[in-house]
Amino acid sequence: MSATHDGNSRFISSAQDGPHRDLEELVRRHMAHPFRKPILDYNREAFAAAMAARAAWQPDAPLILDAGCGVGWSTLRLAEQFPDHFVFGVDQSSDRIGRGKPMALPANAVLIRADLVDFWRLLAEHGVRLARHYNLYPNPWPKIGHLARRWQGHAVFPVWRELGGELECRSNWRIYIEEMAQALTLLTGQPVAAEPYATDDPMTPFEKKYLASGHQLWRCRVSLQ
Repeated sequence: MSATHDGNSRFISSAQDGPHRDLEELVRRHMAHPFRKPILDYNREAFAAAMAARAAWQPDAPLILDAGCGVGWSTLRLAEQFPDHFVFGVDQSSDRIGRGKPMALPANAVLIRADLVDFWRLLAEHGVRLARHYNLYPNPWPKIGHLARRWQGHAVFPVWRELGGELECRSNWRIYIEEMAQALTLLTGQPVAAEPYATDDPMTPFEKKYLASGHQLWRCRVSLQ
């Protein structure tokens, strides 16, 4: 990567200087008490459409979930990288999903407008297992009081374990990935570590912008098979 930084993305500012002190207690509470919020009909319809798209291409194709796919660049890239898999790109914003792509979406991928909180639970409810699960640059919610809005602190987080697959989360905020690694360690019983990440081939517009702005990228990975 070039040492010249031509981006203008601001660095994340937070009063936190390390993982939230309440994270472990919150994760353990969510693990002990399953999330029971009713699933909305539009998310059930979106889930059915996603499964129908996979069935129309290849019913038994291994599944990849690009969670919070935004404009779908990463979905496109994953579909190209894993041509024998089917990729669900899920985002709650119809505006982002509808924006132009650098090329047409491959036949082994579909973009779905849905709330991930419901979509994850619907996958689990129907016994669907993932081959790969990506969470790329989620909203960091950097204020101390926003812990429960970060995926690692959200009540839906324990459902990830039921979905299986090779899980990868990336962020430009080191603390977010340290928290995610800590939460995944609690969830899986496996040691999960935050690690620096670098690439010359960014997968998402955010990744491209952060690299151009000189941000350090971080990731954590774990196998939920």
